[in-house]
Amino acid sequence: MRTLCSSTLIGEFFVIGFAGLVAMKDDTLAMSTVWWVCGVAMVFSVLLCGMITRPGGVQLGWALQIGLVASGFFVPVMFFLGAAFAALWWASVHYGRQVDEVKARWAAQAAQGPAEPDAA
Repeated sequence: MRTLCSSTLIGEFFVIGFAGLVAMKDDTLAMSTVWWVCGVAMVFSVLLCGMITRPGGVQLGWALQIGLVASGFFVPVMFFLGAAFAALWWASVHYGRQVDEVKARWAAQAAQGPAEPDAA
């Protein structure tokens, strides 16, 4: 799960940065505010890569997804990109957990030793 979720979060890091560049063009937003908000969100997405497997890590990831979708009120294309990344986040968590379960089964089988061949 960690690899899939971290990949999604690093992708979001870049999307947040590009959204900040787009938001700079809006005259109603102060440039310093845009970069503080984007900077904090970018740092949060990178720090979250290391927190995924800890308790509450996935929930914090969902909070970031909600923030990404909500940023569409300032940069309208972020409604679409936020929803796309929320879907990627769901897939990363869902399929990442399935991969982790399969890896755990393989590790348990490997710990038991090789299977005995059938005597024919």
